[in-house]
Amino acid sequence: MTSADTSSFDIAIVGGGPVGLALACMLIKRGVAADRIALIDGKTTATTSQDPRSVALSWGSRELLKQIHAWSVNATAITQIHVTRRSRFGRTLIDCNEHQLPALGYVCRYGDLVRALSAELGATGVIQYRPRLVTHAAQNDTHVNVTLSDHQHISASLVVQAEGGVFGTQTSKDIHRDYLQTAIVANVSSASVVPGRAFERFTEEGPLALLPDGDHYSLVWCVRPKHGEALLAMSDTDFLRALQHAFGNRVGTFTQISQRHSYPLGLNAHQTNSQRMVAIGNAAQTLHPVAGQGLNLGLRDAAVLADVLAQSPTPEGIHQFIQKRRGDRGLTVRLTDLMARIFASGEDHSLPQSLLGLSLGMIDLLPPARRALSEQMMFGWRS
Repeated sequence: MTSADTSSFDIAIVGGGPVGLALACMLIKRGVAADRIALIDGKTTATTSQDPRSVALSWGSRELLKQIHAWSVNATAITQIHVTRRSRFGRTLIDCNEHQLPALGYVCRYGDLVRALSAELGATGVIQYRPRLVTHAAQNDTHVNVTLSDHQHISASLVVQAEGGVFGTQTSKDIHRDYLQTAIVANVSSASVVPGRAFERFTEEGPLALLPDGDHYSLVWCVRPKHGEALLAMSDTDFLRALQHAFGNRVGTFTQISQRHSYPLGLNAHQTNSQRMVAIGNAAQTLHPVAGQGLNLGLRDAAVLADVLAQSPTPEGIHQFIQKRRGDRGLTVRLTDLMARIFASGEDHSLPQSLLGLSLGMIDLLPPARRALSEQMMFGWRS
């Protein structure tokens, strides 16, 4: 939907994924007029809603989505997270009962989440420019002039970059990668599904995660690039055999695998905020998928930014947001990056990996430490 009459806004959001859509809904929930918000995305809602990828949402993210009436997705509850090291000492089990919650988090389809958020936003009257890309943005003392790919021009007092890159143009060259890893993602079936239990298994190359997703699992397997190429080239039978060897038999025999995809991994936490432009979500920090924190961190960004801009839609508001998010962002980035570096650079018997195994054992033995770790994953750092 576009409007020929309205080209000036208080807030322009670039990116129509879950974080950008959630921010728009949160702003309206906090009293910002819908006709003062513009949302720009390179894809139609129908296209994005067909995205079959699985995403992990923490309990805290579920609560944020409920507040904007967007928790209407078909999701599988995660009630336990079993963390282990392959063939080595170190394990812990995080259980939702320790927190008096019905679930630690949920697994749902990316497209289903977008569909629920889009339905909520569509009823508000927010102006949406789809499918359009931002080709240029220039700020001055009072506003930002934005040029779209169809040569249309709009202006906004503030621009929020919520696309998974620099206005949707991020490439692997933009990602800071001191460690080299590839993520293999797919859906996998097994002979025995443990209801509600997610698995995070640390191998000598990186984490291997199985997330309960209906009657099967969503797989995220982080390996070194050459190994990733070999895994993609394998037949389904050979791939399942390799997965069985890496993961073990905790869910029985792996029986079926969907089409496999791969993604380069790295850290991009070099934020490009300015006086009237601010980045949130993957546009601000692209994280390693260990512990599944990327989308959850982005939704926490959106919630805090909505709180601030509803009160102060000004450059001062952007400054307040950056200060408020420093602790949670910094801790989450450091935790995920540290784990990724240990497993991407250390050999299986190296001191860092041995210390991590000891740490997992200590976490399992010390309930307060286990609780602190799980609460960080569910809610983020709270001052």
